[in-house]
Amino acid sequence: MVINVVSVRVGNILEWNNGLWRVMKTQHVTPGKGVACMQLEMRNIETGTKTNKRFNSTEKVERVVLSQRDMQYLYADGDDYHFMDMETYDQITLGADMLEDALPYMLPEAMVTVEFHEERPLNVKLPQTVVLEVVECDASIKGQTATGSYKPGKLETGASIMVPPYLESGTKVKVNTETGEFMERA
Repeated sequence: MVINVVSVRVGNILEWNNGLWRVMKTQHVTPGKGVACMQLEMRNIETGTKTNKRFNSTEKVERVVLSQRDMQYLYADGDDYHFMDMETYDQITLGADMLEDALPYMLPEAMVTVEFHEERPLNVKLPQTVVLEVVECDASIKGQTATGSYKPGKLETGASIMVPPYLESGTKVKVNTETGEFMERA
């Protein structure tokens, strides 16, 4: 599927330069003079090499169409992560390199969408938000609720997050999986 480069999002798989590339970061650059462009940081799926490429904002790129299956994350075994298809009960194993963006927000029994290209798993997509417990954060200070400052906290998955000063350990929070930011108490 050919799309405008401005429509590319993190996690998309592109066919470029005779290979499949996963988009890791996107940035729209508007220089003082000249034409606006999109800077993409991509990783080659086969070789694992990274590259930064600037595309003119009017260019088109080939986005790979992927089939999607709902799967349940079962457990981790070292650097291998096991998932089960909820319709056929088939199990697959994915490496940590494929899950680097999803790992901070995945707990066993979590539902995810695994994207396949010709029966080969390429990508794991999480829901927009997940509910996780804050297991560690600094104590709240009386009278600090009106300020806009945040304090560091740690989620049950081990990921770090900035939380409002009134939050205490043991509180369940809703986290945006794309940005990694606190949204609200759950």
